[in-house]
Amino acid sequence: MSVSSALFDLSGKTAIVTGASRGIGEAIARRLAQHGANVVVSSRKVEACEAIAQSINEAEGREAAFAVGCNISHKEDLQRLVDETKAKWAPADILVANAAVNPYFGPASEMSDEQFDKILTSNVKAAHWLAQMALPDMRAQKDGAIIIVSSIGGFVGSGSIGAYNISKAADLQLARNLAVEAGPDNVRVNCICPGVVKTRFAEALWKDPKIEKLMTERLPLRRFGEPDDIAGAAVFLASPAARWMTGQAMIIDGGTLISLGEL
Repeated sequence: MSVSSALFDLSGKTAIVTGASRGIGEAIARRLAQHGANVVVSSRKVEACEAIAQSINEAEGREAAFAVGCNISHKEDLQRLVDETKAKWAPADILVANAAVNPYFGPASEMSDEQFDKILTSNVKAAHWLAQMALPDMRAQKDGAIIIVSSIGGFVGSGSIGAYNISKAADLQLARNLAVEAGPDNVRVNCICPGVVKTRFAEALWKDPKIEKLMTERLPLRRFGEPDDIAGAAVFLASPAARWMTGQAMIIDGGTLISLGEL
């Protein structure tokens, strides 16, 4: 194996990816498997996860993935996800907390308490719960990588997705706190912060003609992101190449944050 390949080799590693039945999560699961990891494909709809796992296995020519249904807002589901992963392969070496929700689009003044609670539970508390469930084994083996998918929304205000942005800003601090606590046991915790990626989750943004015009005319890279644009960062953060990186936020947004301030 070449030095360059070894830097990103995940052979023998076990990875959990939430929200992996489509979009960014699916792309991350596929790329982790390509680099040698055994991947648990998880989302609420187990049938969709099974289809992705089968596709990954066929592509890799080995049993590289299996599916576990999990609603991230249910703590017992998250524990079952961790337990089934351990029973199938081994304790998770890599945890990608990608799944998120955004049940409300509009000003905070019209948002219900139930909607706000759902956003915070699924986008912040679930990542905290899952990390705490995976950390004991990572600490015991003195190795682990936790990746929380945040958003560039965590750096800006919004009149329409403000609560979602609050949750994503909280994820950045969650990663920093976890990095400080878990670092002495060689467990690294980082965030990926995507810009607008063409997924079903972000349809309200990239299908808006005004936003599309703005992005394609003024964004430095002149396009929205694709799910696979994010996956390489997850491979990097999970791999030996990132062994001295923790508590950080990787922004992958086509230049959105560096350029839109000039408008």
